[in-house]
Amino acid sequence: MKSTVSHLEMISREVFLPAEIPTGFQLKRVDDPGINERYYRAVGEACEWTDRLEWLAGDWSSWAQRGALETWLAFFDDAEVGYVELEKQKEGNVEIVYFGLLPQMIGRGLGGAMLTEAVLRAWEIEGTQRIWLHTCTEDHPHAILNYEKRGFRLFQTKGNLR
Repeated sequence: MKSTVSHLEMISREVFLPAEIPTGFQLKRVDDPGINERYYRAVGEACEWTDRLEWLAGDWSSWAQRGALETWLAFFDDAEVGYVELEKQKEGNVEIVYFGLLPQMIGRGLGGAMLTEAVLRAWEIEGTQRIWLHTCTEDHPHAILNYEKRGFRLFQTKGNLR
C-alpha cells in the first residue's frame, strides 16, 4: 500500500493558534513504559502503526525512560483520552513523536484541545525553537487539518511503500 508521509513544523510560538480547552480537560505527565506501550497499541492499531509492535519490555523501558522524552496522558472529566510523546532533540527541536486519541474518544472534539496542550508543553521545554512532527495517510483523516489549525506548516512530503 502506498503511503504519503507529511512533515509539519511550528518554527515560532507566535504562529501557534490554540484551540479552546474544555473544562475538565488536562494533560498529566507520566513515567511508566507500560503506558507508552499500551497507548501505542490502543491508538496505533487503527492507524496501522507497526514500527514498535515487536518491542519487548526492555525496549519500551529504554525508550520511555530517557531524559529526552516526555510522555503525557490526556484526560477529560477523569476519563483517559489519549497520549503524546515529546522528544527534545538537538538544536532546539522538539518532536511530537506520537500523538493520538483512543478510538472511543475520536469525534468528541478533543483533538484540538489535546494538541493545544501538547504544543504548550513542547514550548515549555527549555531551549525549544521548533516543534515538528510527521503524519501519514494512514493516520486519522482529520489529523493534518488539526495540526494546520494550530499553526503547523508543511515542510516536506514523502511517498513510501509499506
